[in-house]
Amino acid sequence: MMLCCLTATLVASTPNRQYITYEEFGAVGDGVHDDQAAIVAAHKAANEQGLPVRAADDRTYYIGKGSAVAVIRTDVDFGQAHFIIDDVLTDDYRSPIFRVESAVKPLIVKGIHQLQKEQKRLGTSLPARSLVFVENNRKKVYIRFGLNQNSGTVQKEVFIADRKGRVDDRSPITWDYDEVTRMMAYPIDPKTLTIRGGYFTTLANQAPSEYKYRGRGIVVNRSNVRLENITHFVQGETDHGAPYNGFLTFEYCADVVVSGCLLTPHKTYTTIGSAGKPVTMGSYDLVASYCVNLLFEHGRQTIDIDDQTYWGLFASNFCKNLHMDDMVISRFDAHMGVANVTLTRSTFGHMGIQAIGFGTMLIQDCEIRRNALVTLRDDYGSTWDGDIIIKDCTLRPIRPTKTLTLIAGSNPGTHDFGYICHLPRRVRVENLTIDDSALPVASYLAPCIFGDFRRDVTLPDLLPYSPTEEVVVKNIRVVSGKQLRLSSNPQLFRETRMKK
Repeated sequence: MMLCCLTATLVASTPNRQYITYEEFGAVGDGVHDDQAAIVAAHKAANEQGLPVRAADDRTYYIGKGSAVAVIRTDVDFGQAHFIIDDVLTDDYRSPIFRVESAVKPLIVKGIHQLQKEQKRLGTSLPARSLVFVENNRKKVYIRFGLNQNSGTVQKEVFIADRKGRVDDRSPITWDYDEVTRMMAYPIDPKTLTIRGGYFTTLANQAPSEYKYRGRGIVVNRSNVRLENITHFVQGETDHGAPYNGFLTFEYCADVVVSGCLLTPHKTYTTIGSAGKPVTMGSYDLVASYCVNLLFEHGRQTIDIDDQTYWGLFASNFCKNLHMDDMVISRFDAHMGVANVTLTRSTFGHMGIQAIGFGTMLIQDCEIRRNALVTLRDDYGSTWDGDIIIKDCTLRPIRPTKTLTLIAGSNPGTHDFGYICHLPRRVRVENLTIDDSALPVASYLAPCIFGDFRRDVTLPDLLPYSPTEEVVVKNIRVVSGKQLRLSSNPQLFRETRMKK
């Protein structure tokens, strides 16, 4: 500790410095000695002096079981350096290794007591263009159904508003708030912070397979950030372990680009869910929550995207304007509602595209290697309050199935999810290839636009489920020659207009 303090004094007195290194604060970089304290101290000094941090290309930094967090407020170049994150014996498994923060603190927004869906102005000014968080803790939504059932979460969301309180049209307010119990504004930094490079290896935890999520990675809590060419490996997974909540995690931030990163899925483990039955646990390497305007581009994963022993790579909650371009990953997933999502020039593996939400979902020039092109999550009511557009895509299943579906889901009509559920208002499908050449032609039914959704519309006590108004299909090619159907449950879609 004295070495770090002495080094900090020397560093502070050195004129004309261009960057700070970990070695100046006592890092050894031999992959054996614990360098966590030196890394934390280096970033602290960099933040105080407004200098970037640069890791040494020929070093391997070992990070042990300590809980100290390196706060990043300046640019970082990890270069070709390697980092070993030892999760085997760690005590504090929730604290990240790095947290990217803004020097500007969030503030409480007062005087707003109600909000309406798609409201254009807040009726108050803000100190800067901001990510705004709002909640009503007296109302529950996303009341989950199934093996991981729960009592829901409080009504909440994020959106962007400018100094005059005008809500950005690309992140509209999606709920009516009869009461606003809390509102926060997170000012968006005008200058881009860049983090690039580095090879990170997590030595996987050996904990019991329980829902105690690990989070020892890089957490971004600052807007206007660019991450480039970060590589993450995982070693030492066995037949059990606790799940992960993302090596790259984004929370309460906007205008973020993640480019050229190579990440690793985690093995799928089983535990007992809240319904008292065995469930597989979601475990992720890339997670976003309460974010707006996130672009993930040119990304890949280290494991075969069709390997079913590994869970999906990406998950999100309460996000708006998610865009993936040129990604090859096992899964895109939006748990508790995404508003507006764009997926372009990408390939999604064995877990495909799963979502619920609002606005427009555009899937263009993508390949989906699952028995459904889009799955509307049934644990949240298989709801999409908006339009789905599918253009220039290929549906190519990798495992046997009885049917192929463009839009799959399930809603029993007897569970209150905390909101009215919606089938997509309009669906447009253009230039789609359904490659069923790997399936035995005689053993599966003709593909359909919608699955059956398992809903009996003849029962009088069903909860509302807004129907699809219109489906437009153009230039659909089914390799087997089978004819595309509207649905395996035509009664549910009896009022839907079909155009070709």
